[in-house]
Amino acid sequence: MDDLGCPRCKTTKYRNPSLKLMVNVCGHTLCESCVDLLFVRGSGTCQECNTPLRKSNFRVQLFEDPTIDKEVEIRKKILKIYNKREEDFPSLRVYNDFLEEIEEIVFNLTNNMDIEDTKRKIEQYQKENKDTIQRNKVKLTREQEELEEALEVERQENEQRRILLQKEEQLQQKMKRKNKQELLDQLETSRLPASILLAQHKGKTTQIEMQVERAKPTVTFSTGIKMGQHISSVPIPKLEEALYQYQPIHIETYGPAVPPIETLSRLGYLNHVRAASPQDLAGGYTSSLACHRALQDAFSGLFWLPH
Repeated sequence: MDDLGCPRCKTTKYRNPSLKLMVNVCGHTLCESCVDLLFVRGSGTCQECNTPLRKSNFRVQLFEDPTIDKEVEIRKKILKIYNKREEDFPSLRVYNDFLEEIEEIVFNLTNNMDIEDTKRKIEQYQKENKDTIQRNKVKLTREQEELEEALEVERQENEQRRILLQKEEQLQQKMKRKNKQELLDQLETSRLPASILLAQHKGKTTQIEMQVERAKPTVTFSTGIKMGQHISSVPIPKLEEALYQYQPIHIETYGPAVPPIETLSRLGYLNHVRAASPQDLAGGYTSSLACHRALQDAFSGLFWLPH
């Protein structure tokens, strides 16, 4: 991202880390300073393609490739028009065709292909589906409002919880400072041994911490379990079943019989096989196993007929 820069003033993010790049509706970029300078009257043309623009057409560039920003903005606008849902279609196949049509429109507008035909297609769709578009827009707005309300309630709860925790922490710090000052005063004025005073101080500190812990607001997790709640562990019932017994795999090679793996060394098959290193053995490699598999591959499909 450091090599990204404004094509007009040539300032890069490497030389100016605080540089804010803006991308317009046609997918071309300018820095914020150049946008303010060129569109001081509110309107102007793109420096790259001469497209008529307004200052409000620019937005902060989020991606390294400005084309992606352009596609995201186009997709938002198209989905506001093509806002049908799966339940609006008679079958899944028709719904998938509808989604493919949306992708084709977004692709054409992003890459400046068949612009006029695509715009006419969008206008025709708007006329034919005006009522459905409006109905789904209202439904989407209602769902969005419900989501925002839920997020606002959660934010308020989190804020209240943060304030309570902050107050409890301040109270705890205040009580600790008071307890510490009382200890210092007792060490100066009391005739009791310091060890007894320290023991009393430690006991009082423990009581304060327990009081603060009990006064903390209850935090409940999504599972319904409260923070600090003791969960009794119920033993898992033991299942009585037969133990698994390994049976060697029999591979039919349709060729000569492969010698058993435990006889390969005695028969001299391992004389020309690389010995396994300690690292190989740790990973499960053995010379006998590798040789046995090589023999299986070599004998497979020979259709050996003994005489």
